Amino acid sequence: VQLQASGGGLVQAGGSLSLSCEASGTIFSGNVMGWYRQVSGKQRELVASMPSRGTASYADSVKGRFTISRDNAKFTVYLQMNNLKPEDTAVYVCNVRQYTGSYWGQGTQVTVSS
Repeated sequence: VQLQASGGGLVQAGGSLSLSCEASGTIFSGNVMGWYRQVSGKQRELVASMPSRGTASYADSVKGRFTISRDNAKFTVYLQMNNLKPEDTAVYVCNVRQYTGSYWGQGTQVTVSS
């Protein structure tokens, strides 16, 4: 399984950015797609995740501001980030978990200036 992420960039506080991540390879039903973020020197943090069938879950720090969605036909997961804050600055990494394992995409930098 390979994951190709796109999006991210630099935005001022209060602005919006969107990320997308397309999975390719052998994708099974019952998977969970999600976004994590990592700041240098800190542990990777789960931002949001969404099963192929079911409801999304979010980190408390992004609830009400971020929205995860997915297009199962395209094996793509999206993250819409609104009202961004400087503390959202991180490398965002997409992930797919299925019974064969957990797979990671390359990171994409999100920088929020104050």
